[in-house]
Parts: sequence; structure tokens; C-alpha cells
Amino acid sequence: MGVLLTNIKSLAWFLVAAVFSLFAAVTIMGQKPAGAGPPPNINPNVDTRQRQADEGRLRSAEIEAGSDNRNQKLMQAAIANMKEDFSRIQIVRNDIARNLVAHKPLDYTLVSQQTAEINKRTNRLNGYLRARATDDEKESDAPELQTEEMVGALVRLCKLIDSFTENPALKNAATVDSKQLDKAKENKANADRDLLAIIKLSGRIQKRSEQLKTSQ
Repeated sequence: MGVLLTNIKSLAWFLVAAVFSLFAAVTIMGQKPAGAGPPPNINPNVDTRQRQADEGRLRSAEIEAGSDNRNQKLMQAAIANMKEDFSRIQIVRNDIARNLVAHKPLDYTLVSQQTAEINKRTNRLNGYLRARATDDEKESDAPELQTEEMVGALVRLCKLIDSFTENPALKNAATVDSKQLDKAKENKANADRDLLAIIKLSGRIQKRSEQLKTSQ
């Protein structure tokens, strides 16, 4: 964000300079030197080229300033989306956990909706965080969950969300000491692993819930 603001300020200064340059060139062209003697010969082609160059710089500055404004708005929107997604996956996790603790029979329609939202929001988070699985963690498609495995799968999903949202890589990203870079890399790798696991497991639970809700 600071870089964007700096760029915008630089472009604003360049825009002012370009306007001043263009105004000065036009003003000088309209002035005649005081004193005796004929006015100097002026090549109109040179003046036209100079004016066109100044106008081109002005247009370029306007376009670049507009682009940076759009980039800033996109970044602000991305931050807002991330905050919303981060908050919502914890809220939905708490709703799931409360029902599990209360030993309520699973409402597969509700579970399908909850896990679909978690899957959608964690996929969008990954669009920003770019989590990548290591070669060792890449697996083939997991088998379909059985009915008796659904409670255990939901418990694991809640624990994965806890691990992901409490990861220091997400909480302390702006205050990492240079002496702790190795630990920071390890935390980031763990956050990536948890995020990908949440995406995968929530998708499996949602798929199975869709199948089971018809029998309720």
C-alpha cells in the first residue's frame, strides 16, 4: 500500500510538472523579446513536436495515475475480502463445533451449506495466499467419506481451521525478526498445508453431505 501511495504521489508530481511545462512552452511561444532587432526565426515544426511531446507526457501521466488508483482500489477490495473470509470461516467453524458438542444428529443440508461456504472462502483466500503443496503432500483423490466418518471429519475440519487461523505466519507477518526467518518459513509452510487440507476436506464433506441429505 505504501508503494502504491508513493507511486501515486510521484505521478501526481509528474502530472503537475508536465502541465507546468506545457503551459510554459505555450506562454513563451506567445512572447516577443524586448528591445531592438527583428524577432528570431522560429521553426513551427520544432514547436509542434515539443508541444506534442509535452501533451503525450501529460496523457501518459494521467493514464498511469488512473491505473495506480485502480490498483489501490483493487488492493483495498482484496484486503476486505480476506478479512471477511478469515472471519467467516471461524464463525462457521464455531457453529459446526457447537452442534458437535451438543451431540445433535447431523443435519446434512446444514452441513452441506456450511462446508460449501468454508470451501468457497478458503479457495478465495488461497487465490491471495497462493498456498502450494509440497511433493510429499501431494496425494491422489481421497476415498469417499462413509456415513460413520462424517462426525470425525467435521471434528478434523474444525481443528484444521483452528490451526490455520492461529498460525503465527498470518498473525505476525509484519513483525518477523530477521533471526526468525527459518521459523517464519516453517510457519508459512504449515499455514499452506492447513489451508489446502481445509479446502480438500471441506469439499469431501460437502460432497458426501449432498448425497446423504436426500435420505433425511
